[in-house]
Amino acid sequence: MRLLTVAAMRRVDAAAIDGGVPGLRLMEAAGAAVAARARARLPAGGKTVVLCGPGNNGGDGFVAARLLAEAGYGVDLVLLGERAALKGDAALAAQAWTGPVCQVDGSPLPSCDLVIDALFGAGLSRDLDGAARALVEAVNAAGVPVLAVDVPTGIDGNTGAVRGVAIRAVETVTFVAFKPGHLLQPGRSLCGQLSLADIGTGPEALAVGLAVGPPLHRNGPDLWAGAFPRLSGLSHKYTRGHALVLSGPATKTGAARLAARGALRVGAGLVTVASPPAALAENATHLTAIMLRPCESADDLDDLLTDERLNVVLAGPGLGTGEPTRERVAVAAAAGRGLVLDADALTSFAGQARLLAAHLADGDARAVLTPHAGEFARLFDGTAAAGAADKVARTRAAAELTGAVVVLKGADTVVAAPDGRAAINDHGSPYLGTAGSGDVLGGLIAGLMAQGMDPFEAAATGVWLHGDAGLRHGPGLIAEDIPELMPAVLRDLVESALR
Repeated sequence: MRLLTVAAMRRVDAAAIDGGVPGLRLMEAAGAAVAARARARLPAGGKTVVLCGPGNNGGDGFVAARLLAEAGYGVDLVLLGERAALKGDAALAAQAWTGPVCQVDGSPLPSCDLVIDALFGAGLSRDLDGAARALVEAVNAAGVPVLAVDVPTGIDGNTGAVRGVAIRAVETVTFVAFKPGHLLQPGRSLCGQLSLADIGTGPEALAVGLAVGPPLHRNGPDLWAGAFPRLSGLSHKYTRGHALVLSGPATKTGAARLAARGALRVGAGLVTVASPPAALAENATHLTAIMLRPCESADDLDDLLTDERLNVVLAGPGLGTGEPTRERVAVAAAAGRGLVLDADALTSFAGQARLLAAHLADGDARAVLTPHAGEFARLFDGTAAAGAADKVARTRAAAELTGAVVVLKGADTVVAAPDGRAAINDHGSPYLGTAGSGDVLGGLIAGLMAQGMDPFEAAATGVWLHGDAGLRHGPGLIAEDIPELMPAVLRDLVESALR
């Protein structure tokens, strides 16, 4: 589940070679893994075009081409650059290829069943242009399935960004560990199916790579299953926490109820909606197992929080923006409880991220912020977080600035803690992009924190559970469906990863 940056992966390769594993052996293993995935996609006696670049990625392609030809498949090999210019292990791999080598000359791609893209790997450091760009555009225009080696050519392995133009693959084979660019958009959408191959670098070399920089994970149960709340014969509602969700005024109460339902369904023992008096009847019409208390001001909230059993507060969904919301956030933060801030609670601090950070520090609040891209931009305007180079860097910078766990939502949601830990989530569905979905996510995180989970682990867990619900439902999903899918999501989780 750990991800390696391009620099960390280079350290792994170097450590393996220093430890006595020949570089050519690693290349042979990588090429064999590519050839195996190609055979799974090719018809018997099918034909592939292997596109090789001038570096080690191209060397992997030469190995795959040789192995496929030896297995009886038709192979055309196209080299970007001159064969005589190849160096090191790539040159040795090319020497072992006895078939013809076609040069890139602008001619159409030969007819084939599969293209193997071994042009440029994850370490591409500039935008593609010239012959390389033209070749990538020709591959995309051909409409032939592409198996990419390491990453699709044109994708930045660290950020998932497109360097000018990029190949669209149906599958990507990478080695040792996934890289951030495999999971961050738009790279994730261009990689297709992800396959991971062990090429024999060994655990000692991997440990060298894992020591580079703060931990970055692919979000999933391996990351947080050990901290997931488990019930025993001694469990009861008072041992499972009590989440307080702040409601907006009349006609704007639905978001808080969605969040409250999420908190209850994920296992919080008790959930209360704190509602303005004028909205009590509206909320009461829709609430049964969820309790209801009047609360219209920061002073009212302060009074409510004298009950220390209320161990998590969720503020933001439908709450309204401006000074009254800032005051309620300040009160909740000063109380030192678990705190989840979303939507209006974040927008109310637009351009005032440092003020929010001061409030959170005031009571040593265990806080999670859950902005989407627009809310993030407003909150962190003028800070280093807003100008960071990629999504992981932005989220980490925001977490460091605020002292809170930050969940930067999207198709590639990133969760980051102030200590630098981060996770990228690729377990989800575009059908989650619907009104109220984020409110439910806030409730899931609050419900998990109410049960005692650490904010980072609760946030990562909530994001994964939310994504799993979206994958289960598919088309037609609305926010109200997500809490009702939790029993099935949790049952499968308990019966598999939590055993």
